[in-house]
Amino acid sequence: MEKVICLLWSEDGADRAAFNDRLIAHLPGALRAAGASDIRINLEDAISAGGAHLRQTRGARQHDAAVQFWLHSANQARRGGVDHVLDGCCARWHGWVVAESTIIANAAHPAQPGQRTAGWAQLAFLTLPAWLTHAEWLELWQDCHTQVAVETQANFEYVQNLVVRALTDGAPPYTAIVEECFPEAALRDPFVFFDAVGDPAKFQANLDRMMESCDRFIDRGTIDVIPTGQYSF
Repeated sequence: MEKVICLLWSEDGADRAAFNDRLIAHLPGALRAAGASDIRINLEDAISAGGAHLRQTRGARQHDAAVQFWLHSANQARRGGVDHVLDGCCARWHGWVVAESTIIANAAHPAQPGQRTAGWAQLAFLTLPAWLTHAEWLELWQDCHTQVAVETQANFEYVQNLVVRALTDGAPPYTAIVEECFPEAALRDPFVFFDAVGDPAKFQANLDRMMESCDRFIDRGTIDVIPTGQYSF
C-alpha cells in the first residue's frame, strides 16, 4: 500500500463554499470506486477561516483543498482511475507519494466517517533549506524537532508525511507534509496553541523553544502553512 496526498486548485474566482460542498459530496465516493481507501479531505471552511492570520505562503497561489488516501499501487499505470477522478473535480492538481509517521494518534477526538473532526487541522508543507543536505534536514526535523512539537503545543493529532516522490510534473518542491490537529480555541488564542493557558512564562518558553527549533530546519518564506477543517471518509 502507498499513501498519496494531492493538492487541488479550483477555477480562478470559484466560490469556495460551493467547491467545498462538491468535494465533500462527490470526491470520496468517486475515489473509493477508483480503488482508494482511508480517504481524508482538508478544506478551508468557516471555522478554519478564523485562523487566516496563521497562514504562511511561499508566494504562489495556494491550493484550495487537500485529499489524502491509500492505494495498492500509485504507479502511473495503476492509478488511471484516480487521476481521472481528480482531473474532473478541480482545475488542476499535484500529488505525491508519502511515507506516513503518526506521532500522536487522535484519541481525544476520533474522526467519524463523513463528519468534520473537532477543532482544526494545520497543514504545513515543508521544503529543503539551501544550507542543509536532505539527510541533515531529516535528522533535524524527525529526530530533533518532533519532541519539541509534542512538548510545546496543544496538538491532539500529529502526523508527519515524508515525501517519497512527486506524481505530477511541476509539483511544488515539498519535502514533507505535516498535519497537526488543535482545539478550535487555538485558532484565536496563542496561549491555547502553545499549551500554556493562564501561564505567560510557559507560553514564552514554549514559543521560544518552538521558534528556535523551527529555524534550524525551516527557511522562513519557503513553506506553506494553512489552517483547515479535517473530514474523514
